[in-house]
Amino acid sequence: MAYRWKNDLTHADVTPKGLFLNRRQIIAGLGAGAILGATGTRAMAQEALKPNSYEEITTYNNYYEFGTGKDDPARYADALTTAPWSVTIDGLVDNPGEFSMEDILARMTIEERIYRFRCVEAWSMVVPWNGFELSDLLNMAGVQSSAKYVAFETALRPDEMPGVAYRVLDWPYVEGLRLDEAMHPLTIMATGIYDKPIPNQNGAPLRLVVPWKYGFKSIKSIVRITLTDTQPGTSWNKAGPNEYGFYSNVNPTVDHPRWSQATERRVGGGLFAGREPTLMFNGYEEVANLYTGMDLAENF
Repeated sequence: MAYRWKNDLTHADVTPKGLFLNRRQIIAGLGAGAILGATGTRAMAQEALKPNSYEEITTYNNYYEFGTGKDDPARYADALTTAPWSVTIDGLVDNPGEFSMEDILARMTIEERIYRFRCVEAWSMVVPWNGFELSDLLNMAGVQSSAKYVAFETALRPDEMPGVAYRVLDWPYVEGLRLDEAMHPLTIMATGIYDKPIPNQNGAPLRLVVPWKYGFKSIKSIVRITLTDTQPGTSWNKAGPNEYGFYSNVNPTVDHPRWSQATERRVGGGLFAGREPTLMFNGYEEVANLYTGMDLAENF
């Protein structure tokens, strides 16, 4: 893509650092199996919205390497050593190798992106990410013309990640995007939240953010990126192929087998907040052309 994405959401849509909502109330009102996802649009950003706090963003997480409870990552992820850190970029690239975080950050342009994240079980929050476009990193490695997909892999450190002792998923955690999805300017590699380094429980030091997809596509603590000509396996698709497809775009017309995805509830609205219609692609209409001619119910 030749253009760079322009931010629609502003700090009016997120909570000041010193302000946060009653977390017990939020947790009581949400399903225990919620998986973070993304939703955002200019119209929604302009509506009245109780925004989200740094506290909420960093204490209610899915990161099964540290446990399946929503507060497990915040309790245990500080054991993860995030410096030094390196990322291997290999496969169909001109410049394969192991790149240190220092080297990566020295070459990338860090900017703020305020995205609305949405979970599979129909709740959303607004997160001010700091990071860089994934396309810049891939271009640094030199994508070869035969590449069609990008595969990602999370760190696997049993001594630091107590959750991997349980076969909840097939470790290490892996994800994948089609190359055009990866190169879209909305797709970023996040390195921070609220202008602070990204906390371990949110995927330090480097995580993927794809705002028009459900949050489980946004793989955390990345150690390997591989360019390939075949569609890679993804952790949730392998664990439940009838529930979690490779694409995992937010599509309100396709229900999850165990719940409807047609409406959502905003975190911070209280236990009795009304629901609102879920927007296709979370409202990011600029990605619709990536799927022209595809059956999005079959390719879910």
